[in-house]
Amino acid sequence: MIILVINCGSSSIKYQVFDMPEKKVLAKGLVDRIGLEEGSLTHKVKDTKHQFEKKIPDHKIGMQLILDALVDDDHGVIKDIHEIKAVGHRVVHGGERYNSSVVIDDEVVQGIEEVADLAPLHNPPNLIGIKAVKEALGDNVKIVAVFDTAFHQTLPKHAFLYPLPYNLYKEYKIRKYGFHGTSHHFVTRKTAGLLGIPEHQVNLIICHLGNGGSITAVKNGKSIDTTMGLTPLAGVMMGTRCGDIDPAIAFYLLEKKICKDYYEVDNMFNKQSGILGVSEKTSDMRDIEEDAEENGPESRGQLVLDLFSYRVKKFIGSYMAVLGRVDAIAFTGGIGENGPIIRWAACDTLANLGVKIDPIKNRDMWRGAEGDISAADSTVKVMVVATDEEGFIASDTYRLVK
Repeated sequence: MIILVINCGSSSIKYQVFDMPEKKVLAKGLVDRIGLEEGSLTHKVKDTKHQFEKKIPDHKIGMQLILDALVDDDHGVIKDIHEIKAVGHRVVHGGERYNSSVVIDDEVVQGIEEVADLAPLHNPPNLIGIKAVKEALGDNVKIVAVFDTAFHQTLPKHAFLYPLPYNLYKEYKIRKYGFHGTSHHFVTRKTAGLLGIPEHQVNLIICHLGNGGSITAVKNGKSIDTTMGLTPLAGVMMGTRCGDIDPAIAFYLLEKKICKDYYEVDNMFNKQSGILGVSEKTSDMRDIEEDAEENGPESRGQLVLDLFSYRVKKFIGSYMAVLGRVDAIAFTGGIGENGPIIRWAACDTLANLGVKIDPIKNRDMWRGAEGDISAADSTVKVMVVATDEEGFIASDTYRLVK
């Protein structure tokens, strides 16, 4: 079965085409700069990349470009678009209504629209992508929504509620939702398999660290706490996002007119903070590590490494307290999978809690490698596990439409 996986952003569409159930990737690509003067399509088949530059006024045109590329005589991977039997969409926010993936109908579309104000940067373009696919492929193709928030719907009430007036939850559904759920669910399943523990019995701390980052406590295969909250701004320090800070900082910035309005505060916290904000140069951890290596312990790069790893370590420690028994700590995402410096710094003082990393295994575990990096006498396994959100979406889509 040919399945198309779509991840729509406000000005982009990422896609992959899978042949299921083998999960063979036939093609992948990116439509970028939608709505701007100069758009582009990057289409990759095996190791060959094809790039096209042209104006892409909207997501509908972007979807048509993707479908055209897939059936192109030169670089296509299918003969006819009707070979696509299902489409899986990453949808960021499902609110409290959806705790698993669902086949999309009018009721589901309405449900996604109802929580759009909780994810204004994500749900609207997700809906645009869903409607564009339906228009391009017709009603005969099954379309599935895979929600980023779904895996975290098992959080207990004492974990997802904020200590605010209770009416804010009852009336406006202000609560912790959590994100990166697709990745956390996939890594839970995969890590349980690597450990040889049934998924419904495994206790994990999953550190999804990339440009965006979140950490999740998993008990008996279910998410019971996670660092992101009502929005993806909360939790650990990220590429351009501040993570957890004193909320009164926002009031202070406005009072002192450092920021003139809410929009400037929002922009600062989401786009000018985190790694970029502290380094004042870059949001890329590779550049940070290079600066620290070249300029030593007093460098700005080393300061960023210290800030970042300290915050990761605090959440690991707190989730160990929440879980009681921890089978493994799993690092995933771009930094988690390729950042031995961060992994070491995040765990180097946790030996009294049974967490010890083997320095040689840790150093050699990167660039696509995965496995156990814990020391022989570590009572808690430390793992590097490659995430595959698109593959998870393809699998869930296949399961629902098979």
